Amino acid sequence: MHSLKNFFCLKKTRHLLEAHDTLASETCFTVNDVEALYILYKKLSSSIIDDGLIHKEEFLQALFSCSHRQNLFADRLFDLFDVKRNGIIEFGEFVRSLSIFHPKAPEEDKITFAFKVYDLKNTGYIERDETIQEADLNGDGRIDPKEWKELVTRYPSLIKNMTLPYLEEVTILFPCFVMTSKVRDSELVFGN
Repeated sequence: MHSLKNFFCLKKTRHLLEAHDTLASETCFTVNDVEALYILYKKLSSSIIDDGLIHKEEFLQALFSCSHRQNLFADRLFDLFDVKRNGIIEFGEFVRSLSIFHPKAPEEDKITFAFKVYDLKNTGYIERDETIQEADLNGDGRIDPKEWKELVTRYPSLIKNMTLPYLEEVTILFPCFVMTSKVRDSELVFGN
């Protein structure tokens, strides 16, 4: 009976590692980074509701310390992390969304994500009441992605907050990860 239990635990661990491999190949993170992020994810996802999913209240509390007050930016960020639009952030959504903030993430991805943050109504445009009038180059009362990109080129500070340098050292930030890693050194993926 004990070996049967070990078999299922090993199978679950292999499945989990395959998912981590996939996430690493699709993001700026290594497999070890993804494993470290999984530890963070487990902490966040059990802070209020212990169900293995990050709910809006947990997200707001962890990242913005504002679970009980309105914060338009925090709400918008949660909506962008919640790619499936089901009111929760699953682990894959969490890693893929965080990857945009990685120092090695392409600037184009950062620009696109920042545009979505300001496109509050999800219309594909940043409308007059959503941000600066100066960016509306064609005078139609809204900013399209091309105009946004030109604005960011003129004012790179608009996407400065889209890079979180500490994401490059995620395994150092979570030292407990070293004791729980299932990936051997020979399996590490470098150069992502």
